[in-house]
Amino acid sequence: MKIFVAGLSYKTTPVEVRERLAVQRSRLPCSGCRLKLRGNLSEVVLLSTCNRVEIYGVTPRVTGNVNELFQQLSGSDFDFSPHLYFKEDEEAVSHLFSVASGLDSMVLGETEITGQVKHAYLAAQTSKLTGKILNRIFQAALQTAKEIRTRTAIGRGATSVGSVAVELAERIFDRDLSEKVVMIIGAGKMGEACVRHLAKRGARTVLVSNRSLERAQQLATEFGGRAVSFDECRQALAIADIVVSSTGSPHTILHREDVASVLSARRNRPLILVDIAVPRDIDPAVQELNNVFLYDIDDLETIVRENTRHRESELAQCQAIIVERTAAVMAKIKPVSEKVHEAAVRSIYHVEAVLNPAGFPSQTQFA
Repeated sequence: MKIFVAGLSYKTTPVEVRERLAVQRSRLPCSGCRLKLRGNLSEVVLLSTCNRVEIYGVTPRVTGNVNELFQQLSGSDFDFSPHLYFKEDEEAVSHLFSVASGLDSMVLGETEITGQVKHAYLAAQTSKLTGKILNRIFQAALQTAKEIRTRTAIGRGATSVGSVAVELAERIFDRDLSEKVVMIIGAGKMGEACVRHLAKRGARTVLVSNRSLERAQQLATEFGGRAVSFDECRQALAIADIVVSSTGSPHTILHREDVASVLSARRNRPLILVDIAVPRDIDPAVQELNNVFLYDIDDLETIVRENTRHRESELAQCQAIIVERTAAVMAKIKPVSEKVHEAAVRSIYHVEAVLNPAGFPSQTQFA
């Protein structure tokens, strides 16, 4: 059996392409099931975050065009080929361990990705999309991430994308947020991270908007802020200085006309919009408006590089752990993989013998 990962990330792909493939958490099982059928996969886990979309699979033999799997995922005929990477067996396992440990993240050593990998795995496992091979690999990946956190300082002082967004706002306003009105749209994990960092940096007025007003009130109360109903967040743009948006909406929530309609009430005060959602929450066309400054998740990369330089010295130790753990799990997987492969091949030949008794060339032949 072949273990592989195919994907694209912030390293290979701009956000306007990544957002074509973004899969909501609730849709992971359904999308994974379609990929399993379309790709003739024995096992599959689909990972979709703001910075990457990856398909981890097990198959008797790698076949077909990987680009077609991503077209299936996006529901389009867009050519993703120039952005895709593909790794097999040991290289694929090592890649997963690096991803789960935050070593392949935009923010080196960030911890949010470990939870995202765990959720993707559990979603696939619960939907019976995984088996003995991916179960063992993903469990080992989560254990490796924990070991790296314990034995190295790679995550010490690590920042999330949300905290980097706050740092960007701080730079723009000369590190003084005390008199600024900040609005967070989306009270999920990223939105919560933003509120926490804003509170630490001295922001006194924080507005929290969310589709669930109860959740917005809960988060706003915790930090002495004020909840704003989702329907009123556009009007609140008139008083906000900084807006950080991180919803899970599949569609744009702030259009150019929404922002343009409040500019007269702002009296030429600059409006900073930080969109850390994928798909993007804010229409890129708002950049055409005077005194409106929009930053998306790719724009944060420069700040991220500066923040992570001091942790790069830990990389060698982290990589050594990954090499060791990859070798260990591959040694355990090999006997299992060989047995599964033999069973899969017998099944393929049995089906072909029934459907193709004359021995004509079959479409199930693998490249």
